[in-house]
Amino acid sequence: MDPPRPRALRHRPVNALQEGGARPDVTRTVTVRGQDLRIAIRPGAGGLVGPPLLLCCGIGAPFEVLQTFVEALEPSIEVVRFDVPGVGGSPTGRLVYGFPGTAYLAVRMLRRLGYRRVDVLGLSWGGALAQQLAIQYPGFVRKVVLVGTGTGSVMVPGRPQVLVKLLTPRRFRDPRYAASVVGGLYGGSARTRPDQAVEILAKAVRTGSTAGYVHQLLAGVGWTSLPWLPFIRQPTLILAGDDDPIVPLSNARILARLLPHARLHVYSGSHVTLLTEPELLAAPVAAFLLNSS
Repeated sequence: MDPPRPRALRHRPVNALQEGGARPDVTRTVTVRGQDLRIAIRPGAGGLVGPPLLLCCGIGAPFEVLQTFVEALEPSIEVVRFDVPGVGGSPTGRLVYGFPGTAYLAVRMLRRLGYRRVDVLGLSWGGALAQQLAIQYPGFVRKVVLVGTGTGSVMVPGRPQVLVKLLTPRRFRDPRYAASVVGGLYGGSARTRPDQAVEILAKAVRTGSTAGYVHQLLAGVGWTSLPWLPFIRQPTLILAGDDDPIVPLSNARILARLLPHARLHVYSGSHVTLLTEPELLAAPVAAFLLNSS
């Protein structure tokens, strides 16, 4: 039997009640099988209208980078964010968990918090984790949103000079370097407004350990969702930018063709539009999640 939801997640502060806005985040650490996971929960305003939304970050990024999207998202949707092992405030694990192991940790964490079912949104690396969650826990995951992601090691790759820049977390730690590469790395508005993208990356100062970053890279070695995509039965929304140097648009079209219940939404933007211009994507995400069909 699932444990009851913590009291802190059930009671809304008076000021939020009066203003009808989203409730403040609850931040804590949950331990699963000896692994500490730092989490943040934004309780939904006005009571739960559906399953909470689990957000899965891109490689090397702590959950703070998703703050702009959380603020833009419909306040009635409860949002859960977490740092995977070795990123942000979650210490590096002794083992490389890979996508199946990380999915296991995430679901155990959610069950410990009292959740019985969730929706999942994954950005880039987190999109691979979202696919793993959907196939590994079909009864626990209701709907899936995939943003700027592909099918893993077997996919249409980005340009080599772009992928090389992803091999280290330097873009998170060195603002000058970040300013010099964000345009070519992320595309879209990052080309004309690099300052905006750098500001978002600055929220990733708690990047965690180099070992944690390597563990995330190793998770993708040999992993691909291609063979089992037709067996993912959850309704899926695929969001893809038309100027994404890291994950070319053709990958989203492959996902849309192979996933049985997918819809594709192509937007004018970059790999990180979810973070730099969240209002463009928050509305279609909310409409998809709140639609009862």
